[in-house]
Amino acid sequence: MIKTIEWTDEGVVMIDQRRLPTEETYPVFKTYEAVAQAIEDMVVRGAPAIGVAAAMGIALGIKNSAAQSIQDFEMDFKLICERMSETRPTAVNLFWAVERMRWAFNHARREAASIEQVKETLINEALEIHREDIQSNQRMGAFGAELIPDNATVLTHCNAGALATAGFGTALGVIRAAVEAGKRVRVFADETRPFLQGARLTAW
Repeated sequence: MIKTIEWTDEGVVMIDQRRLPTEETYPVFKTYEAVAQAIEDMVVRGAPAIGVAAAMGIALGIKNSAAQSIQDFEMDFKLICERMSETRPTAVNLFWAVERMRWAFNHARREAASIEQVKETLINEALEIHREDIQSNQRMGAFGAELIPDNATVLTHCNAGALATAGFGTALGVIRAAVEAGKRVRVFADETRPFLQGARLTAW
């Protein structure tokens, strides 16, 4: 499975989709501002992947916050969320992810969590968003693969491969699951972005 985006101790790692298909590079974004800029510059593309990137960017920003007081910490969080919300105004998953991170932050604060505990909570929430995206795509793939007959011809539209998500794919995730089940599938991808969207599927 392609690692479109990954949380590491150094920062958020994303495949640079601007360089595909001729180069496969994985730069590390070490600040929330760098993650925000990566979203704006279309390093990461596809609504689910953008949502995961936003969540990880917020977690990274709050992890790096040097605030000593709760008031300053809350202000840092507010500014980080506002910056992330400005990056891609048409990406629904981005705003969903920002709101979910806000909910996690506010819930931790209501529980009187310390600054370090809130940081840990937000990192875990971003990782959970990442896991959930892969799991939901895999479930979609399993259900959808049952509907794909052997020797099928399928037309997909828009950014629907692994690169659009945390690593499995939506419409092309269904095709991936069908191929993994041994079915032969011919795919026509109606899309202007990088070839095959990272699906790496075999066509017959």
